[in-house]
This record gives sequence, C-alpha cells and structure tokens, in this order.
Amino acid sequence: MCLPGGVPVWLNRKPISILHDAAQAAEIRCGTKPMRFSRRTNWDTEETELARAHRQRVRAGLPTADLTASNPTRCGFEYDPALIAALADPLALDYDPQPRGSLRARQAVCRYYADHGVEVDPDRLVLTTSTSEAYSYLFRLLCDPDCEILVPQPGYPLFDFLAGLDDVRIQPAPLVYDHGWQIDPEGFRRAITSRTRAIVLVHPNNPTGHFTKPWETEELARLCREFDLSMIVDEVFLDYAFAGDGRSFTSGIEGVPVFVVSGLSKVAGLPQMKAAWIVATGPHASEALDRLEVIADTFLSMNAPVQCALPAWLDERARIQGQIRRRVAANLSELDRQLKSQQGIERLQVEGGWYALLRIPALEPDEQTVLALLERGVWVHPGSFFGLPESGWLVVSLLGPESEFSTGVTLLIEYIDKHQVINTSQSGL
Repeated sequence: MCLPGGVPVWLNRKPISILHDAAQAAEIRCGTKPMRFSRRTNWDTEETELARAHRQRVRAGLPTADLTASNPTRCGFEYDPALIAALADPLALDYDPQPRGSLRARQAVCRYYADHGVEVDPDRLVLTTSTSEAYSYLFRLLCDPDCEILVPQPGYPLFDFLAGLDDVRIQPAPLVYDHGWQIDPEGFRRAITSRTRAIVLVHPNNPTGHFTKPWETEELARLCREFDLSMIVDEVFLDYAFAGDGRSFTSGIEGVPVFVVSGLSKVAGLPQMKAAWIVATGPHASEALDRLEVIADTFLSMNAPVQCALPAWLDERARIQGQIRRRVAANLSELDRQLKSQQGIERLQVEGGWYALLRIPALEPDEQTVLALLERGVWVHPGSFFGLPESGWLVVSLLGPESEFSTGVTLLIEYIDKHQVINTSQSGL
C-alpha cells in the first residue's frame, strides 16, 4: 500500500519499536485486555508528523512539488496499451504449478541477462512476486531466528521490516563518502559476528546511486570466504547507469554463494505487475535452489497471467527505460544548474538509479527542514529515513515530471539559502 506519489506506507511510520509496557498497563486499567500479537509485529504504527502533514496538505488540495516520486506509472511516462494485451494469453487458463516459475518466463529473464553479457541457466532461476518476497525467501533459506544480515548504510529502510518479519536481525555496515561513495572494508569486518549469514548489496545503491566497484567486490568476497557468508545483490536499478552499463553479479564470484534479485518494478517500470526473480550462483547453488524450490512450492504465489506476459514485458522494456533515463538525466542536469547559483547545498556524486543525495547545512533536524519545505510547497525525504545522520541530508527523486521537479528544486534552494542567512545573522557571524 502506498501514499499519493507512490511513497510506501511503512516509510511514513515511526521507526520499529516495541510497545511500551506503560501503554499496555493503561489499557488494562481501562478495563480492556490487550490482544496477543507476535513480537515481530510489535511496531509503533502511529503516523509520523511528516506523513500527517503531507496527508493534510494533499487533502486540502494545496500545490506540492513532489521530489519523492518513486512510482513510474504516476510520473507521466507513456506506456504502450498493448502491454495489457499480454495478460490475455490463453495459456493462463491452464493451471500448471511450477515452484520455480514457468520455463518460458525464466527463459525470458535469461535473455534479459544475455543482453548484459551474462549467460544464465534457467534452472538457476526462481520467480517471485516481488523483490521483497525474494528477500524473504533468501532470509528463510540462509538464516535461523536471530541470525544477522549485513546491510550497507545509508540504504533503503525496507530491509528492517522484511528482516523483522522473518525473525532476522539487520546489522548496518558503513558506506563512506570520499570522492564518491564506497564501502568501508574494516567497518564491514567489525560488523560481522558469529551470527552473520550474508551481506546485502544494492547495485547501484539506493539512495547513494553508486555501483559496487571491482575492488569492493573483491574485499567483500574475501570477507564472505573467510566467514562463510553468502552475498545477496539487489540489481533493480542495474539498467539505469548514467554512463555505460552496470555489470551484473549474475556472472558470479569465485568461492562465494551469490543470490541476485531483480524484477519488473524497475526493469520494465511496472511495479503493479508484481514479478521478480532470484538468480543463484556459486558454491552449493544446486542445493540452495532445491531448498528455494521447496519454499516457493509452499506458497506458489506467482500467478499464471503475469508469468505468461513476462516475456512480452521484458522484450518491451527499452521503451520505458529510455523515457526514464531521459527524465532522470534532465532532472539531474536541472538540479546541477540550479545548485551552481548557491553555496549551501552540495549534490553528492551519483552513478545510477533514480535518486540524488543532497548535503545541506546541519542547522536543524532534517525532519524539521522537511516540514518547513512542505509548508512552502515542496515534498522531500529527510536523509535519516535512509540511515544518514539526523541533520544535514536530504534525498530527492529524479523521476518526477521536469517542470514539477524544477519548481521543487527552486523552492528548496530558496528556503535553504534564506534559512542559512537567518542563522548566520543570529549567530553574529
């Protein structure tokens, strides 16, 4: 479920926390006995102040330049109506349950990787309804309760929720910025414990937009071999490099079990069609796939019409990808153009994906900055949503319509410039 603009509901909730004993005691004093729920769902589901302010502004019909847009189907791109016709394949009327997904659909995914210069055997593939489901399958495959998964920070906050639902712990591992984003090998090593089972990479990362370099791959591979870890690589943004083509990890890493996840949400700009996959390579891949097949067979969640349509959707991906690349490049260029006229905001290097990270003066908590920007008609994400410090960072999406994006950036810069002048004046500098 998403809010207007495609913002996931969970991103607008308070951070995961256990309900306070005091709150439960209050319920008892009021004569109501609390229902028993699992601890894994003991989240604080109260709406955040940011989400509430945004909802109220939308409800009031006030103009808002959305710099958080992540849903390509709501960003003005042109989709071929014939894409829907692919769902009418008569083969979908036959129920043929295949735990790994239909061979025809898996072969289509293999052709996708062939275009990336990697030969993938369809027997190394398992189809899922989403990358979220793929992660859940892999967490169940690799982890017992309370095992740990290393996830680079900054990164996408969805992992916390997925891991919690599978009784797995997320252990952050640091990315550092020094002439571009990169892993901190010693920071990763320090994060590994006896309970660590895998390292997650997002390639390119969300929101930093950096691709994992060969030297980083080798450092992480060395850690995986030393500590008997697997690697999970999310390549949903692989096709959206700003220069050249991103290298897929489906080619494998010597001596390391690698599980690559991706899907139609970004590859074909079709998040609503719910189709994704896992590619397994490396040591013990056959055994891992046999176990994944049992997990998939337990749920059989992939529906027949989508599996039948998947080859056509992948074959037509170039049309929507071209539109997205042009939009993202134009918005990034407009962002840089406007930033040239001021000194207070730095746009960090980005190599791919749909997002840009801005470093701003750390004059107040970022959530307060975002609220103030919303009052002025622009909606952005605070960097803290993605594991960045509480002050000094904003995340903007490059996916929205160009005129709306330009307006939003103008409002953002005007506020930061004015706010910086006021604070400098008040400090007597």
